[in-house]
Amino acid sequence: MIATTTSRGEVLQHLEPFLRENLGTFLKSVDNSWQPSDYLPDSRTDTFFDEVKLLRERAKELSYDLMAVLIGDTITEEALPNYEAWFHQLDDLGRDPNNGWAQWIRGWTAEENRHGDLLNRYLYLSGRVNMREFEISTQYLIADGFDLGTAHDPYRAFIYTSYQETATNISHRRVGQLARKAGDDQLSKICGMIAGDETRHARVYKTFVDKIFEVDPSEMMLAFEDMMRKKIVMPAHYMREMGIEMGKTFGHFTDAAQRLGVYTSQDYTDILETLITDWKIAEIPGLNGAAEKARDYVMALPNRLRRVADRMPVPKLEYRFKWID
Repeated sequence: MIATTTSRGEVLQHLEPFLRENLGTFLKSVDNSWQPSDYLPDSRTDTFFDEVKLLRERAKELSYDLMAVLIGDTITEEALPNYEAWFHQLDDLGRDPNNGWAQWIRGWTAEENRHGDLLNRYLYLSGRVNMREFEISTQYLIADGFDLGTAHDPYRAFIYTSYQETATNISHRRVGQLARKAGDDQLSKICGMIAGDETRHARVYKTFVDKIFEVDPSEMMLAFEDMMRKKIVMPAHYMREMGIEMGKTFGHFTDAAQRLGVYTSQDYTDILETLITDWKIAEIPGLNGAAEKARDYVMALPNRLRRVADRMPVPKLEYRFKWID
């Protein structure tokens, strides 16, 4: 543990050698990474149109809600420019282009960039999506930005990314499972590959938090409490369609996800319990008085959230998205 007067920047500097030494396990090499073209018809081949026809036939079997969730997930992934910009706004993170933090941000961005590319091309080939409306929503989301409640604090940001990457893994994995049940093995594989990246990224961000708890436990605990009091919002919470008020479409998107069981309020609580266990929150030593109170709040929160979730009905209201003809 380092001195209590240490700044966030000093803690990140202290951890930078660890990050740099482990980048090879945190990120996959470009040469060994999958690419979007690996999972889609190859336009250079004579069988391209036959493969596209088969893709479209399988996509017809996907339910309306499943298509809506898949499109919403894709728009979320396509807003990647906002997420990288957000990282660079965090205090003392990645300012030196040669240090480990900057290398992580660039590597993470490069891996995530494939997700939107792959899903976007699938949607285009599926023939079920009004691509112009989809593209309008994507441009809106990037232009509108987001407010994740982290300000410029890397501690809060790492709590957020630990949570959000886990949630994204759940969403993509379950969309893939539903796609397989509907007979679309190709989409199932696509979602599975993306979910695999999200799992690895979540593990890395949880490692960052683990390491900060070792050297600055009280401040990390206070950051955890603060993010949980605010509630973790998804990065696409301002999602909208043309002519629709900012954030309204996101509500309809999450309703569809709840109806399908792709991502629910129970999942939100499950993630919190997993983080509490993985970070050994109950056992962290050396907390000051305020941080002890913060720990008490975090430890009691899952039961409170479960009681609320148990009373929440599954949304019944159907909404017609402009994305789907």
